[in-house]
Amino acid sequence: MKVFAIASPTASLTPQAIESHMPAEVHDTVRMYLSGKVDQFWFQEKAGPIFLMDVPSLEDAKATLDALPLVADGLMSYELRPVVPLMPLARLIPAK
Repeated sequence: MKVFAIASPTASLTPQAIESHMPAEVHDTVRMYLSGKVDQFWFQEKAGPIFLMDVPSLEDAKATLDALPLVADGLMSYELRPVVPLMPLARLIPAK
């Protein structure tokens, strides 16, 4: 299952909190990527990362993200959006 995970900082996220959490946050993010749970990732200025995840379920995506240091400490949250291939594309291909 493919899921977009879109980060949102909480009001309590400060530059000092970011600085103190970054070593562990980066470590855990790289582990998610190397394990295959994250296919791609991007960054939104003043918002945080967006991950394209490849996970068995929404529950697995949530559990994975909840373990990240910024989420575990209530400094960031993620909106999860499951996505599927664009199904109407088949209508554009003429039947043979």
